[in-house]
Amino acid sequence: MTRFIESTITFPYKRSLGPVVGAFMTALTEKQILGIRCQDAVLVPPMEWDPSTGAELPHEFVEVGPAGTVESWTWVAVQSEQHPLDHPFAFALIRLDGATTPLLHAVDAGNPEAMSEGMRVAPRWRGTRAGRIDDIICFVPGESVETEGEDTGGAAEPVTRMDYLASITYRNPVPEAADRATEASREHRLLGLRCPDCGRVYAGGRGLCPVDAIELGPECEVDLPHKGTITNFAIVTPVQYPGQTETEPFVRAFVLLDDTDVIIPYSAVIELPADEVRVGQRVDAVWASPAEETEEGGGMGGSWGSLLGWIPNGEPDLDDPDLVNRIF
Repeated sequence: MTRFIESTITFPYKRSLGPVVGAFMTALTEKQILGIRCQDAVLVPPMEWDPSTGAELPHEFVEVGPAGTVESWTWVAVQSEQHPLDHPFAFALIRLDGATTPLLHAVDAGNPEAMSEGMRVAPRWRGTRAGRIDDIICFVPGESVETEGEDTGGAAEPVTRMDYLASITYRNPVPEAADRATEASREHRLLGLRCPDCGRVYAGGRGLCPVDAIELGPECEVDLPHKGTITNFAIVTPVQYPGQTETEPFVRAFVLLDDTDVIIPYSAVIELPADEVRVGQRVDAVWASPAEETEEGGGMGGSWGSLLGWIPNGEPDLDDPDLVNRIF
């Protein structure tokens, strides 16, 4: 049975809001909803540009709502962790009183039978508001505005930036060849696969020959050398973001294994300052100790398992101008 691994990529950043969206978000902290005048219309949320002509709009803000009328809706029966409520709800286009355009938001109506076009709804505010659209937790049926928890008041300063956490989770199948390669790394072995048709040797645990499109099973496995040559490299200057542990420039090198066409990519270098790395440098593999072992191997992880990286071995550099063309 195929094994899957789940991975999450997270990218936190701060967004500059500008004078229009910033004013909208700041008003939310005061439990006010702003639109912007555009000719004879009031746009909610406010926009910096006329959507019809592209002309910049004067900053003529108009307070709207807080109540409004549902124009259309859809019921969310099974919510996800990224939905605004932790129970079934409706997403609705709500035309707030005094607005021309509708606002998309959640309506906590209890059940779909309670929803209808033309129904009146009012906001449920957070007690502590930060200047985000979810300062309005949701809308609720009726005309009565609600506040959840103790009301702590508005923002002390105008809201000019917004924290945002972009995140995606995905599942990838793990080939059996990758598991075998990881297990071999615990024995300090670099496992490759030789295609019986073309004779090429591959590493990385994919389990397929990309040239002949055939599956490479255990009978195709070969042990790869632990010596190689740096063909090219990148020096990475770390940017401090959540989860970044590096503080000084570091290297990711491509290493061509001896007597093969196999490149080990994006490898760490050990006991080798970034400004001393060079193309043609001879290196040996460095392996994780038993104390450093983890389920993924304790080193580079994935199919490389317990391989920590590469260390200079003192041999003379390989003088070959074609090395820089060896990437994969």
